[in-house]
Amino acid sequence: MTEPSDGRLVPLTRMRATIARRMSESKRSAPHIYLMAEIDMDGLIAAVEERNRGVPSEAAASVTAALARAIAVTLLDEPALNAHWTDDGPIRYDAVHLGIAIALDDGLIAPALLDAASLDLSATATALRDLAARARTGKLRARELTAATFTLSNLGMFEVVDFAAIINPPQVAILATGRAQPRARVVEGAVTVRTVLTATLSADHRAIDGAIGARFLDRLKARIEGPPDWLDRVG
Repeated sequence: MTEPSDGRLVPLTRMRATIARRMSESKRSAPHIYLMAEIDMDGLIAAVEERNRGVPSEAAASVTAALARAIAVTLLDEPALNAHWTDDGPIRYDAVHLGIAIALDDGLIAPALLDAASLDLSATATALRDLAARARTGKLRARELTAATFTLSNLGMFEVVDFAAIINPPQVAILATGRAQPRARVVEGAVTVRTVLTATLSADHRAIDGAIGARFLDRLKARIEGPPDWLDRVG
């Protein structure tokens, strides 16, 4: 086979080299298990819109902030996923430091939203805006770069319906979400159109069995589709 002659080497940046090393390490060492759930988002979207009524656009909460809050409080119920893997076994954490995947010009970074379960919707939205702004200007704190206990990778701003993410070691799980789409659903025996989000959990099978991952997704789905009082209640 003739090699193409018009190619050029793109030198690795430090960030790209780090990503390549860590993702290769993760796929080699962590046996990934993948679990997927479909979540009706209409109630949550309406609840966020209600809380944003009269709030300036620059201070409004996003559905992503609500999703981050839902994940954080659900991890309190399923601490096996809020953990780091070590050679001696998993270390489970009481506080949820939620990694948020943020795309930069030369790669991807997932700094931690510290103590995420202690933040209500408004505080979560403010903290996410601050985290993203500082990530893009290189002003993240050292602890934010190392403390994440679980990560959310959201591509809902693109035309991506679903995908599976690679676990960011030493964490034992990551949740990938795409764009919520209108889909036909059966509700109380009738076909209707609902806004549905596909959430895909990637978990390290050394630490997480399928039933534990499935239970986390069930709890997350029930929380998002149920009464939205958890948006404002901390803890």
